[in-house]
Amino acid sequence: MTHSSLRAVDIVDFDTTLERLSAELASTAHVYDESGAFPHANFKLLHQHGLLALTVPKGLGGGGASLAQARKAISAIAKGEPSTALILVMQYLQHSRLQDSQAWPAHLRIKVAEDAVHNGALINALRVEPDLGTPARGGLPATTAVRGADGWRISGRKLYSTGSHGLSWFSVWARSDDADPLVGAWLVPKDSPGVSIIDTWDHLGMRATCSHEVVLDNVLVPLDHAVSTSPWSAPQPELDGVGLLWMSVLLSSVYDAVAQSARDWLVNWLEERKPSNLGAALSSLPRFQETVGHIDTLLFANRSLLDAAAWGHTPAANAAQLKYLITHNAIRAVELAIEASGNPGLSRHSPLQRHYRDVLCSRVHTPQNDAVLQGVGKAVFTQRQKERT
Repeated sequence: MTHSSLRAVDIVDFDTTLERLSAELASTAHVYDESGAFPHANFKLLHQHGLLALTVPKGLGGGGASLAQARKAISAIAKGEPSTALILVMQYLQHSRLQDSQAWPAHLRIKVAEDAVHNGALINALRVEPDLGTPARGGLPATTAVRGADGWRISGRKLYSTGSHGLSWFSVWARSDDADPLVGAWLVPKDSPGVSIIDTWDHLGMRATCSHEVVLDNVLVPLDHAVSTSPWSAPQPELDGVGLLWMSVLLSSVYDAVAQSARDWLVNWLEERKPSNLGAALSSLPRFQETVGHIDTLLFANRSLLDAAAWGHTPAANAAQLKYLITHNAIRAVELAIEASGNPGLSRHSPLQRHYRDVLCSRVHTPQNDAVLQGVGKAVFTQRQKERT
């Protein structure tokens, strides 16, 4: 299976290939965790197997993957190296419905897609800003796009730009300088003059995502690179229900896979650890059997929720709840593994402490827990009010 055909989802050995890639990525995951460097070798490997264009339509040379197929790939890759998987989630989300967009000029849609197919080019949205924070909670971006005869000139700063050094394309959330500003996405090639990256990402977990600060200083792009904008007075949602479900399933799959890795480490350790005063493996003790049973039950719930959503059995209205439940279960599963292993699990030589640091990062993704629960509760009272009138 090579990028020359990019028919990954049609190949019988798709599962076998993913299993092998997962193990290969896992063998160097500790290196990227320690260095925080962008995992270029990982993406070169994934490109060789057609996985960077998995959600690009087959008509353009991609894999044409469904949500279920994309989830399977993300889960396997995240079990190996989750930072790589998170960057790939953003790639899959950007490409999954790009060709259906009526806002993007056709030639740009095709150019970005073919760049992924032939060159392994990555794209992600740059949205968070120093003053505003996450745009999910409202507000206008400070990043501005000024229209001129030669194109748009874009200036601003973006935080937490996942994949920064490895991206080829930025989808920059900005506003125009009109009285009723256009707000939305401008497509910016990473190598444009005026683009610089400041290495500010030194995080507890998910360290190799290279989610650094990107600075745009009077960056010039053509006028048709305002690819998805709408007037501030008549805003359009960035994601519809299908897009929200894809985001929830793929993001949650990353952290569920981290919890799976933690579970596997614990099971192996319990089988191998044989205290002299016990004369048997720790796995023989009911206490540890119960802990593993608890972890496996949490992961069973996650698998059931993710499979149902990936196969279209979960309403898009429940996408945020899906993310909340799965990431909550994943964190708890790793916590249980930490509690059971004690000092050995928290040793810097143990991958378990890395899994713990990584899984905690699930809480920062939009929508955050408070917004999820408030939204669900608000909907309950809104529905009750409708029933009374």
